[in-house]
Amino acid sequence: MHKILALWAVPRSTSTAFEWMMRQRGDLDCLHEPFGEAWYQGEDPLWHRFKPGDVTTPGLTLDSVWADIQDRAQKGPVFIKDFPHYINHMWDADFLANFNHAFLIRDPAKTITSMYNKWPDFAEGEVGFPEQRALFDLLTALNGTPPPVIDSDDLLENPHEMTDRFCQAVGIPFLPDALTWEAGGDPSAHSWWDGGSFHANLANSTGLAPQPRKHISITDAPDRVKHVYRRMKPHYDHLYKHRLTA
Repeated sequence: MHKILALWAVPRSTSTAFEWMMRQRGDLDCLHEPFGEAWYQGEDPLWHRFKPGDVTTPGLTLDSVWADIQDRAQKGPVFIKDFPHYINHMWDADFLANFNHAFLIRDPAKTITSMYNKWPDFAEGEVGFPEQRALFDLLTALNGTPPPVIDSDDLLENPHEMTDRFCQAVGIPFLPDALTWEAGGDPSAHSWWDGGSFHANLANSTGLAPQPRKHISITDAPDRVKHVYRRMKPHYDHLYKHRLTA
């Protein structure tokens, strides 16, 4: 079985744009948050805000997702973008050894305010930073070296060089042409949530182009959002110290 290249991110971290770029390569079977689909919409949903009547899919479980990923990896190289908090109960050395791990981080001031904009009632357990850090620390302990980390701001400020650094770190060829694409793509075709409404900007984009770094203030955010931010920031800072740089 091929090693599964996994990008472990958090919600609203520009991870779907990164995934879209990986899809342009053409040499990987790319999966959009496969564990997340089971966590949110499987036959036994695990998300905090689930209530009777919400969408579920009979037969879809974390185990069935994992079986499908392994089957795909038997046939060829696989890339998944997913969030560690969906499967933190599955982490053990044998399971984790199936993956080539990398991490995408983003300032929680940006991710949490974006989540609040989309989901004002989001649960803190959906934010994902503690589990992302825990997986990073576990892999560092198991392997003796930290896995590669990309910061979203670095990626957007210098996409060509940071993508090159990422490819070097995970052992795949850098394909510059994958950084551009035709506008009008349909990321929603790969999204199982809400018809892909979270990805409207990506659908109108033409690639990963350099963008100036932006500062987001949470001064005017609701107190609950500020509280979650304060709790998440140390986890982000921990991974930020290990990020790849241009």
